[in-house]
Amino acid sequence: MSDQQHVLDAAAELVAAFAKNDREAYFGAFSADASFVFYTLAQPLLSRDAYQALWDSSRREDGFEVLSCTSSNAFVSLQGDVAIFIHDVATELRMQGELCFSQERETIVFRKEQQGRWLACHEHLSATPQ
Repeated sequence: MSDQQHVLDAAAELVAAFAKNDREAYFGAFSADASFVFYTLAQPLLSRDAYQALWDSSRREDGFEVLSCTSSNAFVSLQGDVAIFIHDVATELRMQGELCFSQERETIVFRKEQQGRWLACHEHLSATPQ
């Protein structure tokens, strides 16, 4: 299987874990040193642990739950042991009892680990232009 297909598979597994609220599989798709830039937050999250803490507090305090997540228009650019994955993502969430739908564009940077597994090391989420 090609590196491009490995990255596409890793991205599909990450999105599927998010869509199922599978915390362990979702965060297991990221390296410990991963960083996250979400347009909905004032500051970047500079580690997987920081994002996990936010995820856990959002679930506890706001009833955060992912109801669905669909990826489309995927593109992969291989740069040696780094891959840039870009896609459009449609997500339905529940927050504070309210249903929320978002249409966003996301870039996920994957890094090939020594074991040959591709892990996400950076995620940048942007609102899709209207």
